[in-house]
Amino acid sequence: MSAHQLQYCHAPFDAVAERYDESFTISKIGQAQRASVWKELEKTFRPGDSVLELGCGTGVDACFLAQRGVTVFACDASPQMIAVAQRRTHELTGTNRAAVRLNLLRAEEIGSLQEQGPFDGAFSNFGALNCVADLRPLAIDLGTLLRPGASAMLCLMGSCCAWEIAWYLAQGKPGKAFRRLHRSGVTARLTDQATVHVQYPSVRSLARTFFPEFRLKSVKGVGVSVPPSYVEPWVARFPRWFDFCQQTDSVLGRCPGIRVLADHILLSFEREEV
Repeated sequence: MSAHQLQYCHAPFDAVAERYDESFTISKIGQAQRASVWKELEKTFRPGDSVLELGCGTGVDACFLAQRGVTVFACDASPQMIAVAQRRTHELTGTNRAAVRLNLLRAEEIGSLQEQGPFDGAFSNFGALNCVADLRPLAIDLGTLLRPGASAMLCLMGSCCAWEIAWYLAQGKPGKAFRRLHRSGVTARLTDQATVHVQYPSVRSLARTFFPEFRLKSVKGVGVSVPPSYVEPWVARFPRWFDFCQQTDSVLGRCPGIRVLADHILLSFEREEV
């Protein structure tokens, strides 16, 4: 094993790779929030495009785009996540399988992909970038990898989730209710042995971080009325209530002021002309 590979041996998300899809892919809440993001990805990227994915996890989003004719350079720091993604890509057929190119690579190291670019776009889904300590170097690297006019679709955990505040206050847990408001971020426990530091930047701060390489074009809340994944046990008990949440989420997700109270925020950036 090389020195480069050794640094990935104990990636925090290795601990949850095998069961990640249970909460964020096949669950009702996972499907609802992911479908909201997929709708925007499908509108943004076209067959024949070559796009870069940061924090691909189990490869669900990469396979979705590959089935629509998009070539995805999918990167993740977790060997176990990549292993699950490889199994998923094996279920694809023909050119779709070849369209997903998996890379064991941290988001902070995407500058090493210069020879693979320039890319027609980039995306990151469900909070992978919340785990990056300093997004400014990443923004600079991303700027060098994308063509002028290309889109970067970045979905991060929001800095103030209304559902989370209400949920944990009702349980008498104010620390968890307001954890996203900590400017320095928080340490999240994935398992008893694995933790990760998570930051919750605001939309305004993200726009500043990615400028001048990128211009923020639009903002969409993902999970305003649809709750976070840990509310999943309630979905089976109240299916009609959840149906209503799904129906209203797309509308509320576009409302200024309200959309930033979502579980996740999808930001659409455009690479500025050089």
